[in-house]
Amino acid sequence: MSFPMVRHRRLRQSVGMRNMVRETVLNVNDLIMPIFVTYGENIKNEISSMPGVYHFSLDRLKEEVDEIASLGIPAVLLFGIPETKDGIGSSAFAEDGIVQEATRLIKSWYPDLLVVADTCLCEFTDHGHCGMVHTYERDGHVCGDVMNDESLELLVKTAVSQAKAGADIIAPSNMMDGFVQAIRAGLDENGFEHIPIMSYSVKYASAFYGPFREAADSAPQFGDRKTYQMDPANAREALREAESDVLEGADMLMVKPSLSYMDIMRTLKDQFDLPLVAYNVSGEYSMVKAAAIQGWIDEKAVVQEMLTSMKRAGADIIITYFAKDVARWIKG
Repeated sequence: MSFPMVRHRRLRQSVGMRNMVRETVLNVNDLIMPIFVTYGENIKNEISSMPGVYHFSLDRLKEEVDEIASLGIPAVLLFGIPETKDGIGSSAFAEDGIVQEATRLIKSWYPDLLVVADTCLCEFTDHGHCGMVHTYERDGHVCGDVMNDESLELLVKTAVSQAKAGADIIAPSNMMDGFVQAIRAGLDENGFEHIPIMSYSVKYASAFYGPFREAADSAPQFGDRKTYQMDPANAREALREAESDVLEGADMLMVKPSLSYMDIMRTLKDQFDLPLVAYNVSGEYSMVKAAAIQGWIDEKAVVQEMLTSMKRAGADIIITYFAKDVARWIKG
């Protein structure tokens, strides 16, 4: 049958009708809100490239967490900016590290709020790379190679220290080969068999990370991250990366960034049965904010459309700096 018997507009005639037949719905339980924690006192500093997102010192952290909890957002993702940095990122796995201290505080205030710990070294190393680096000079320039297997040992120490501090989910973002297997073994050996791994399985070497580099003070001091993060031109490689993580024991798979990689999310959703996480990254956030500030777009409408499309592409969970705004909009 076809027109005029078939009229697709019949199901679009009213708000009630559209709501009733809507296929994809954003829910507050889909959301994870990132938080940037730093040392010092009485610090709540807005990140210049990310309007509405702040650095919080530990003594100001509760006001942010109170707001997140009051909105019903079920989880936070912690990033830490340490007091000191060194070649191996030792602050990342220190018992009194910034992420560890923040985790203990959050779990003492809100035991049921899930704390997701970003497990990487880039914020904690003086060179800004996600692992241990062998440095050398070439033509008068400092160069370096990120050493994969040696880095795994440090990442395991970081994950275990985060779990000991009370993290509910370990989220390794380093893109070293074998990182899920190494971290899973390390957690299990230390009695944390129950702690899931949310793997940054498909993480592209993306230009959309620019504002995060400011937020986390993690820009590489030399070179780039293209030897370990994925080429944005590649799709089949994403399947190989994700399959490795599934076989190594990942509990959740992530695609990062998300807005330009919805085809990758759909592919992973069709191929694997693990929960799928979309990371709506800093550059995606900031370009929407910038356009909204100029009055060029309707921020609420654009954000809801953007995040709904990520769910439609297959995401079960969305990490987004818009989480608080979206939660308010959902509550009406």
